Amino acid sequence: MADPILRLDGLGKSFDGTTVFAGVDLDVHPGDRISILGASGSGKSTLLRCINLLETPEEGRIEIGGQTVGDPSRKGRARYPERELRDLRQRVGMVFQHFNLFPHMTAAGNVAEGLVTVRKMPAGEARERALAELKRVGLEDKADTYPSRLSGGQKQRVAIARALAMDPEILLFDEPTSALDPALVGEVLGVIEQLAHEGRTMLLVTHEIGFAYHVSSRVVFLAEQGIYEAGTPERILKDPQRPLTQQFLAEHKRFQF
Repeated sequence: MADPILRLDGLGKSFDGTTVFAGVDLDVHPGDRISILGASGSGKSTLLRCINLLETPEEGRIEIGGQTVGDPSRKGRARYPERELRDLRQRVGMVFQHFNLFPHMTAAGNVAEGLVTVRKMPAGEARERALAELKRVGLEDKADTYPSRLSGGQKQRVAIARALAMDPEILLFDEPTSALDPALVGEVLGVIEQLAHEGRTMLLVTHEIGFAYHVSSRVVFLAEQGIYEAGTPERILKDPQRPLTQQFLAEHKRFQF
């Protein structure tokens, strides 16, 4: 097996003295599609934000490409130099629950912005790349449309195109469909499924259990301040061994028919 592209070693995060998770160990290999499940408050979104260092973990180490990010021997944000933060966030793209698009920019402008400001790409070249990524997510006809004129599903697809434009090695999806009308969920999941088929390395926080089963290579269930159970979708989602995983899945299947 190839070396991990991302490794979490003993990662821990607290807020106001309350532990969210501690001792999280996770290896992510190229092409992995890892769904992260758990009850509300289990730390799923916080874990993603720590991977991208939008939140600062108090404990543990993050490695990407075999290199440790920052200096894990020191406390506080100072252990992550700004240069390393920028590099990490270019290599690890993130798609948020609430899109986070710039309302004063068109769809193409939103996708091109990081290329211009971070990669220093010429504006014309950045727009061409933005148009290509919008075509990938089925929105080439919305390039000059502002977010206020887009549906929720279209906004999320623009957000995915924006992440893809930066050529990340890993994509993080933080409940990308939870803010959408049910009728729009499928169009976003379809794009994520397409990326999975392309072999993209992805970590996905989701409550879409059926989607997680069909798309994931691994499933991680968070509970009791850490990784409570992990394994293949077949084992975790069809034959969970631990009581909190069983309870969670039973609740999510309660009203299915």
